Amino acid sequence: MRHSTLASAGFLILLSGRAFAADASADLPMTAPGFDWTGYYAGLQAGYGWGSSDISGTEGGPFAASPDLDGGFVGGHVAGLWQFNQAVIGARAELNYSSIDGSALLEPGNAFGTKIKWLGSVDAEAGLAVDRWLIYGAGGVAFAGIETSQDAGPSFAKTRTSAGWTIGAGVDYALSNNIVVGAQYRYYDFGTEHFDVPDDFSDRDQDVKLHTLGVNFSYKF
Repeated sequence: MRHSTLASAGFLILLSGRAFAADASADLPMTAPGFDWTGYYAGLQAGYGWGSSDISGTEGGPFAASPDLDGGFVGGHVAGLWQFNQAVIGARAELNYSSIDGSALLEPGNAFGTKIKWLGSVDAEAGLAVDRWLIYGAGGVAFAGIETSQDAGPSFAKTRTSAGWTIGAGVDYALSNNIVVGAQYRYYDFGTEHFDVPDDFSDRDQDVKLHTLGVNFSYKF
């Protein structure tokens, strides 16, 4: 009889514990799942760039000029991201139309100019996700169509495609499951490009470095 009573009491306690746990879980709010950054993206970006161009004469007479560069850019990008816990890795490619340019007056009537007509890059990305926030670094290979020009009575302009490297960092925020906005800083080094120019001018090397600040809008598929 004593064992039967103890068993009944234990059974009632177990039932009461289960009922209490069920009531408690019913009262607790459900925690919303974190944003998943894994996916493919496409979007637009725009911003402002500034930098420097070091121009030095090679054949035809020594000279040096250093135009300061600034201006805007706008373009598009595609990207793929993969999330592992809070770590996010991925790849990104972008292409921009640019109006970043500048000129320097070497002497009266003799102006040297540099213009970045377009720029782009193919990058690797790695970052840390905190729910809808993503903080990341990026770096890769950069390309640009860069013009050198001179106005010394007669004038000329010549464009070459330059290759270099880029590194930067950014932060993105997911407004919804498909819409992402963000901001990014980049540094570009396009190296030194040699230009053979018309006979009335001196051949030259042109070394271009650039900083950019931009905002981006992406759609996640």
